[in-house]
Amino acid sequence: MKTNVLLALRPRLLTRTTLAASRDQRPVAAPPAPGDRRGWRGRFLAWVGALGLAAGAGVLHAAEDEAVFADSFEGQLGPGWSWLREAGADWCVRDGGLEIHVRPGDARTVQNALVRAAPDRRAGAFAIEVTVRNWTRPIQQFEQAGITWYHDGQPAMKLVKELVDGQLMIIPGRKGMTNETVQLRLVVTAHSYTAQFRPDAAGEFQTAATGKLPPPGNDQVSLQCYHGPTHAEHWIRFDDFRIVKLSE
Repeated sequence: MKTNVLLALRPRLLTRTTLAASRDQRPVAAPPAPGDRRGWRGRFLAWVGALGLAAGAGVLHAAEDEAVFADSFEGQLGPGWSWLREAGADWCVRDGGLEIHVRPGDARTVQNALVRAAPDRRAGAFAIEVTVRNWTRPIQQFEQAGITWYHDGQPAMKLVKELVDGQLMIIPGRKGMTNETVQLRLVVTAHSYTAQFRPDAAGEFQTAATGKLPPPGNDQVSLQCYHGPTHAEHWIRFDDFRIVKLSE
């Protein structure tokens, strides 16, 4: 399945193939039986009703994406998470969200990185989603927050909102992002990724970049933030984390 056809998560509408199949299989109105007094209008309405039933059957059989894990951070972390270099005073779960203090550091020294096992990409394509909000506008070069993909314990790629040379942008792809809130969506397959985002978690997802991933193996996904300022206290909020298996 090609990654560039993966769309925002919701039940799929009928594809052209399904519509074509529906057209091929739709009932055809039979000629009126002797004595049938409905006339052309009645027969036409009956034919339209039959068409609607055929289309409805197609919708019922349309494939759907499947959420395999979700965490709305209600009161506590969901099962399966662990911390990398945890500092307990620098994170909290509050009002249905995870908040983390953005500390100095980089991808190799990040504090309070929340990590969990990633889905097995050999089983198909998956999307990792989370909504990210800056409580305070970033001021430090490379200050960032978002999703990091780990392979064999090492960061392999990231999808973040980051301050670069005074400009807020989505990395990878360097797409401008001035909104306080953005929803990030990392679509992964056995060998590739598609980095997507949508401002304020509304509208269609936009693709920032695509690229290659190492072959499936010891993979993990992480929520994290780093390169925070030393002279100011900045916090990031994460909401509505999901891992979704995408339908074929």
